[in-house]
Amino acid sequence: MTQPMWQPSQSRIEQTNLWRFIQSINDTHQLGITDFHQLHQWSIDYSDLFWEQIWHQCNLVASHKGNIILHDSSKMPGALWYPEAKLNFAENLLKFRNSSTALIYCGEDGGRQEISYATLYQRVAALVSGLEKYNLQPGDRVAGFMPNVIDTVVAMLATASLGAVWSSCSPDFGINGVLDRFGQIEPRILFTTDGYFYNGKTLNSLERVAGIAAQLPSIEAIVVCDHITKTADLNLLHDAVPGKAVHLKDFIDLAATEIAFVDCHFDDPLYIMYSSGTTGVPKCIVHGIGGTLLQHNKEHFLHTDVTPKDVLFYYTTCGWMMWNWLVSGLALGCTVLLYDGSPFKTPSILIDMAEREKVTIFGTSAKYIAAIEKAGVKPSQSHNLRYLKTILSTGSPLSHESFDFVYRDVKQDLLLASISGGTDIVSCFALGCPILPVYRGELQCRGLAMAVDIFDDDGQPLRQTKGELVCTAPFPAMPIYFWQDKDGKKYHDAYFGQYKNVWAHGDYGEITEHGGVIIHGRSDAVLNPGGVRIGTAEIYRQVEVVEEVLESIVVGQTWQQDVRVILFVVLRPELVLSEDLIRTIKQQVRSNTTPRHVPAKVIQVSAIPRTISGKIVELAVRKVIHGEAVTNKDALANPEALDLFVNLPELLS
Repeated sequence: MTQPMWQPSQSRIEQTNLWRFIQSINDTHQLGITDFHQLHQWSIDYSDLFWEQIWHQCNLVASHKGNIILHDSSKMPGALWYPEAKLNFAENLLKFRNSSTALIYCGEDGGRQEISYATLYQRVAALVSGLEKYNLQPGDRVAGFMPNVIDTVVAMLATASLGAVWSSCSPDFGINGVLDRFGQIEPRILFTTDGYFYNGKTLNSLERVAGIAAQLPSIEAIVVCDHITKTADLNLLHDAVPGKAVHLKDFIDLAATEIAFVDCHFDDPLYIMYSSGTTGVPKCIVHGIGGTLLQHNKEHFLHTDVTPKDVLFYYTTCGWMMWNWLVSGLALGCTVLLYDGSPFKTPSILIDMAEREKVTIFGTSAKYIAAIEKAGVKPSQSHNLRYLKTILSTGSPLSHESFDFVYRDVKQDLLLASISGGTDIVSCFALGCPILPVYRGELQCRGLAMAVDIFDDDGQPLRQTKGELVCTAPFPAMPIYFWQDKDGKKYHDAYFGQYKNVWAHGDYGEITEHGGVIIHGRSDAVLNPGGVRIGTAEIYRQVEVVEEVLESIVVGQTWQQDVRVILFVVLRPELVLSEDLIRTIKQQVRSNTTPRHVPAKVIQVSAIPRTISGKIVELAVRKVIHGEAVTNKDALANPEALDLFVNLPELLS
């Protein structure tokens, strides 16, 4: 599409952080940069100067920065950012200590809490004092089995204040899923709530916590935060692990009012995050303090245009990297909005909240946008979203039709930014830009100072042609290592096994004529009928148009020395897949793609298996239809859905 769907006005452009950043760069370095693409090229060519400017513009707090920005810049991995720096992550998120609103929590049950930056600092100080009684040291692990509530943010900040390492997963994980993660990292302290609310149900967490703690001898204390009750009953924990469980109110020290932030190295560990774990035990990905801070500041400040006046929201659980990304908004002094519960308890529950809380930046998933369109939600007719300036979408590629829906039925004058990156970099490779137009179906731009490219199998760059998404130069948010990967082999094989000295991310995409990016799916899920590579997103885009289909999953089945495309669909309630509907689906795909995209089989199922963070699991379904075992079902929100794909007679002919 040559015409943009949205174009920022010149006055809006000149009010952005990014525009002012360009003027600052020009003044500092006597340059003549006039647009984003020139800035992007400069940020690649002079990445050290770019990150130095980010450090300055975002007012990063450090006891010592040092004189070296980047050491061994030719090594990937191996390059070192700010090797002399000493700083603390939490101190940077707590540098505002005023009466402005720091956090708002909204629950699906109607619960709401709000605290200021000053109160947030005091709550972190009180919790730090409690942790200090356990002589928590830099590098020690603290885990959270928590819903997305204010106490979770406080616990993470208290952990980081001491230089310890935070790792969390959401409370809907089963015991084995938690043990697969926390069992590898051996946390000393475990934070939990007594339970959580989801889709109208009140769910108790403590029975699972008792089972988890009984198998994790490293845990010295279980700190229980009240959420579904006023005072949690700890008897179950006392029986399972005597002497370890304590109420949060008995753990903290309210007399403590100051935090002695522990100085850390730039590449000291901050977060341990996990791969999806659907094909084996999850990889434990360790992210560093400085790299996470720099990258998130860049993405919030420049790409998302966050200011202290903004209310920043992202629908996420504490087991998804978007939670870590969201909380970093505190470093810029905005109001961070937390929501916990089902996004579909009522069709418009999140839109209602966005209107009520005057949300300016609304983050969600492509699945959510498609789902509310199917549900008939039309916020432009039902809600007043005059404060909303940006919608962010990630989790999977955002279809062209979802772009249409947002601009037609949500709001015309806003920035719709589809963003893409991942747990591996706790950030984005491609994302939004407040001074660029929005083109249908495209991510607006590659991240600043991210040397993102598209390669063919021989490592040659491609333009307007599909290939492997790569990054050809070091960036601060690369993982510092994988846990228990002493020789670095797992790390190397995960990202650097395909191209030497080049990060291969595992996404199948293309760079457009506008300099934007299209993601066609995960490389390992690419279909290959007749030797032609097809991204799954190309098929999903067409199937989502069919009114009768609620959601779908497409995989390749090995068949007669080739691969054939198999499409599974979940239909609207009461509908049964007919030959007419199959023809409609196939015709929609054929008319808008190529004959090779057309599924050989279309099969109705009642559910699609997803990870707990909501991503469909194409590889797991592909294994099941080939009679292979899925070894780690605890990473799935609905593992029983895999049974729907076992021994299907339709796949035998």
